[in-house]
Amino acid sequence: MTKAFLTVVLLLSACLATPARAQDAPAPFDGDLQRLAEILGALHYLRGICNANEGTKWRNEMQALIDAETPTGDRRARMIAGFNRGYNGFQQTYRTCTPAAAVAIRRYIEEGSKISRDLTARYAN
Repeated sequence: MTKAFLTVVLLLSACLATPARAQDAPAPFDGDLQRLAEILGALHYLRGICNANEGTKWRNEMQALIDAETPTGDRRARMIAGFNRGYNGFQQTYRTCTPAAAVAIRRYIEEGSKISRDLTARYAN
């Protein structure tokens, strides 16, 4: 399932790469991108404590999303804040991998995949 999620995130990154907009002007999909960023941050933390041996895989996915979207100013700050919120929220709750953490990982992968598919379907050229 993670390979499918990564494929969709990469496809989404490529599809959402758009010509430059007015600086800091919100895109109609910014809320979804912020939620996706939060999910990537949560996965970065949770997969790390659950010994997935993925290193910086989820952080790299977030960087690929930022590189593709090329947000500036407040848009960029909101995306990064979403990633950090996802990471920090679970860091405060979980110190080790638990069954609940494993459930959260599965749910976040499913939600992230859904967001990616929906955005790709709606905004891809």
